[in-house]
Order: sequence, then structure tokens, then C-alpha cells
Amino acid sequence: MSSKSQNEKRKILAVDDDSESLKIISQALLWEGYQIETATSGREALDKIANWAPNLVLLDVNMPDLDGLDTLKLLRKSADYVTTIFVSAQSESEDIIRGLDAGADDYICKPFNPAELLARIRCHLRIKDIRDELNRANSKLKELVDTDDLTGLFNMRSLYQKLDFEINRAARYDRMVSAIMLDMDHFKLVNDGNDHLFGSFVLSQIGQIIRDNIRNVDFGARYGGDEFLVILTETSLEGTRVFCERLRHLIESHIFQNEQHHQQMTASFGFAVAGHENRGIDARTLVRYADRALYRAKESGRNCVVGHETDNDNFAQKPQVYFRANKRRSG
Repeated sequence: MSSKSQNEKRKILAVDDDSESLKIISQALLWEGYQIETATSGREALDKIANWAPNLVLLDVNMPDLDGLDTLKLLRKSADYVTTIFVSAQSESEDIIRGLDAGADDYICKPFNPAELLARIRCHLRIKDIRDELNRANSKLKELVDTDDLTGLFNMRSLYQKLDFEINRAARYDRMVSAIMLDMDHFKLVNDGNDHLFGSFVLSQIGQIIRDNIRNVDFGARYGGDEFLVILTETSLEGTRVFCERLRHLIESHIFQNEQHHQQMTASFGFAVAGHENRGIDARTLVRYADRALYRAKESGRNCVVGHETDNDNFAQKPQVYFRANKRRSG
């Protein structure tokens, strides 16, 4: 039997329009130390579930206005799964089958033995704990799969799906989304002049700089090697240019230093913007245009920002060099 100290953290909602049944259930639950709320109708129950978030619901079938079956149907439409046990005087096999098929986790017939009710509650709370732990493990696993270990940014496994979603959302609400490609200048010299551990350190620092300078609605990814991709949502061409310029300056002025090595670096930027003038563009195409702009930035002397101009007929117009530093630090 679970201890009362553990049960004090458990919240159970009992729903029944029969005051005597509700009293018996409440006394049993309180004896075990559970937190308890009660409701006498389906609609009241749905309100309390939304506001109180119980761990488990004991639900009568026969209630006026909104009965238990209809209440459960509405509850199962919610994204958050709530363990639900029917407690009902309807004890025919057809009634039990109907209740379980409606989505109940268990079905207890009245009159019931309070000890059996408590045992079933403990059983379903254990199942809930296992399910919650599995969900946490799956979320952690997904985070590990989607995240680059070195930089803490997304990897490219799921990025195109995220970007396609943002492009479609931008088109729906007549907004803009930007793809920015950036590449560290002369990065090979970092490994040649120091060691590969220092090169990894530099990449991890770049990831940190990107994470520190994007909003929660934006996201960054390690594209591969020393290339990075940043997605800005609801950001105009001018806003994207300003962001690139600021990030370029932050990288240029940053001193990458660990125990025995230190170096200053620069980065080249290329960006492309999807908006009302280029509806229908997909994620891979937008990234490809940003990558072409990055290539032009490299050709233009590095440590600069290059973006694509657009018109109504052709998205891939002449790239435009928006900014070039007066002094470039090699490295």
C-alpha cells in the first residue's frame, strides 16, 4: 500500500450526482491521504479538470444534463490524457463494455467495496507513473536526436520540417520568415594552427553566441562542419540584415580562448527571406538561396553579409552585399 505522504501529492476528482456515493468515495480517499475535489455534474467536472488538473477522475455514468459517457468523450478530445474510472450502478456486461469502449481505464460497479476501489486507484496511479516516465524519456530522447551535442543547436534531422511549418504559417498570416546561412572564415586554419579540440571549442562557442541572440520563436541549427543555419520568424528583410550584421560583429569581436589557445575569428553570412512576394517556396529552396548568398559572401572577401533581392516574378534575383567590414581578421 502506498504511503499517505506519497498520496498527499495525488489529486483525485470524484464526480457523482448522488451525495451519499460521493460521501463514501470522499471518506475513503481522504483516509488514504489523497487531495480530493468533488463535482456533481459533467460540466462542473470538465471545469475542475481544466483548472485543477487531477491525476485521476472517478466518474459516475448516470448524471443529468451531461452524463458520464458524454463527459468522457469530451475529456478524451483533450491533448492531456487523464486516467478515468467509471463508478456506476449500471452493472450489466453491456454497460461495462460500453464504458470501457468509450475510453475509461476501468469500471467499478455500485455498490462497491471501498478497499477494492482504493486498490484499483493505486493500480492505475502506478500505471500513470509508468506512462509519465515513458513520456519524459521519449521527450528526452527526441531532444537528444534533434540536438547537436557540440553546439546545443538543432541538427538538420528535423529542421526542414520546422522551417516548412514556419513558411506555411508566414504565408497564411502574410508575414515573413528568413533563412540565414553562416560559415566560419578560414576555419581549417584553426585546426591546423591549434588542435581539433580547440576547433570543437570554437564551434561550441558559436552555438552559444547564436543561442544567446535569437528569440524563443526563432531557432538555430548546425548545418554541418563549421556552417550554421538560423531561422528568424516574422522578420523583414531589413530586420534580417540588421540581425546578421549584429551577429557578424559579435563573432568578429569575440576572443575564443580556452586553456592554452586563443584566437579571433570572422564569419560570412548569406540570407534569403520568404514572404508575400514568393508564396509557394519550400524550406529546402529557401535554404538553398541562403546558401548561394553565403557563397557570394565568400567570393566577396568574407566577413560580410549577402542577401537575395526579390521581385514578384523570380525569387532568386541578384544577391546584394549589404555589409562588409573595413578590416577583416583572418583566422
